[in-house]
Amino acid sequence: MTRTNPDSCPGVLRLHQAADGPLARIRLPGGRLEPAQLQVLAEAAGELGDGNIELTSRGNVQLRQVRDAAALSERLAGAGLLPSRTHERVRNIVASPLSGRIGGLSDVHGFVPVLDAGLRAAPRLAELPGRVLFTLDDGRGDISGLGGDIGVHATGADEFAMVLAGRDTGIRISAADAVQAVLAAAHAFLDLGSGQWRLHEVDDGVRRVIDVLGLSPGPERLEFGAAHDIPIGWLDQDNGLVSLGAAVRLGSLPARTAEFIAAIEHPIFVTPWRSLVVTDLEEWPAEQVVRVLAPMGLIFDANSPWLQVSACAGQPGCAKSLTDVRADAAAAVESGRVLPAANHPAGDAAVNAAADRPLDSIATDVATNPAAATDLGRTVEIRGAEQVTVAGRQHWSGCERRCGRPRGAVTDIVATEDGYRID
Repeated sequence: MTRTNPDSCPGVLRLHQAADGPLARIRLPGGRLEPAQLQVLAEAAGELGDGNIELTSRGNVQLRQVRDAAALSERLAGAGLLPSRTHERVRNIVASPLSGRIGGLSDVHGFVPVLDAGLRAAPRLAELPGRVLFTLDDGRGDISGLGGDIGVHATGADEFAMVLAGRDTGIRISAADAVQAVLAAAHAFLDLGSGQWRLHEVDDGVRRVIDVLGLSPGPERLEFGAAHDIPIGWLDQDNGLVSLGAAVRLGSLPARTAEFIAAIEHPIFVTPWRSLVVTDLEEWPAEQVVRVLAPMGLIFDANSPWLQVSACAGQPGCAKSLTDVRADAAAAVESGRVLPAANHPAGDAAVNAAADRPLDSIATDVATNPAAATDLGRTVEIRGAEQVTVAGRQHWSGCERRCGRPRGAVTDIVATEDGYRID
């Protein structure tokens, strides 16, 4: 598959002209944000944008309605969020958010700055399409299922599977060789490609990259499924400290809320599920963080219906959208029309606080509506957003393109000229 148009992914220096104004996308390798960086983003969102920070499905962030692109790039560069003007759009690196703190076979966060530096140090890699995704999975399987282009997946403390086009190649490499193997594969992608945006679009691309690398696959192949295991709530770290996982409603974080998160002064990770993880907290401060941020709209309850819903930009951000799908999706959640899936562990608070912790009493937005779900065994025509009642994971789209649709089993709620259609 050869693309006739160049990749047009936005960045900080090349904005996307959305229907509601210029949009900037800021890459966050590994999803990591220092508190001071989040503060800069919050101020930029409030003073130069629409007042919100959008979280993306690659652990990056976006600002909408950017009024002064030059001022934005200057602020981000000063905060270390724009370390390269040539390679800014190719720094798409996602890593297991809890790696090195909770579970996993190997800590992959140490790979992130090394891979990022390697990308920026190679002038030719600036030619990579902005769609190429690098994945670093610590063995728990949360990242490899995202369908990235080039990555590694821990199979032991010092062994990794080479992952190409979202599949295990059978190649096994050591931790010491992992980053160099990923960079070599990126160069091979450029050698083989002829306008393709993603590795899976290159004819026989995986085999050809393996041949260029000169590595020999073994017989074992891991299977990667799309995971929806969002780290939410009270998360006990292996070192005795606490991480807090918080969902962000439809991925839109108000600048004022972001300032409160920055004031915690602990490392923050933006996840590919449009949520946040605040790390390395003592227990008492962690409880106070929840008490402050839950009333501000952050979701600390793993059973919240907000975790089941995603949506495209919709109106007014997208000219192709037929309606304001975000407002309609939010209304469905708030009115109790987003129901638990059939296998939903109702009342299971294992991912939240232990019995002696206060999360259950201070987190918000618990799904309690036990009504029967719409029959989803067939396509259902709906005339009016207020009639949409769906159980389980669902993605609301303003048109047939279904932008932002997550991987895995998801019910599609698609806007039409007459209302919504459920697929």
